Amino acid sequence: MSAAALLHILLHLLVPLLVAWLFFRSRWPRVLAILLAGWVIDVDHFLAEPLYAPNRCSIGFHPLHTTPAIAAYGVMALVPATRLLGAGLLIHIALDGLDCLRMKSARDASLAGCDTCGADTTCG
Repeated sequence: MSAAALLHILLHLLVPLLVAWLFFRSRWPRVLAILLAGWVIDVDHFLAEPLYAPNRCSIGFHPLHTTPAIAAYGVMALVPATRLLGAGLLIHIALDGLDCLRMKSARDASLAGCDTCGADTTCG
């Protein structure tokens, strides 16, 4: 597992922990459990082939990582009864989005060079 993949997974744990600790200190363990339940949306990875692709952006690819699903998570975050789960789902999506940006940045850097093909040599 790459360092970037490991960091991504750790952030899925550490960011909800930080949110629970900073904003819900008196009940942080319960809030953390609800925020971590946002990980459930990764069940849609079982629909993909291959199951895990280290350079695949989840946003827009997996069904529970699409715009309509993300909009639903936003609505959930506005409803008091589902607010924490919605927040956990949005945190999850935001972290996946950051991972997508990291992958795009790495891909763009590797294509630096020729404006047409990205080769480090003169375009042919």
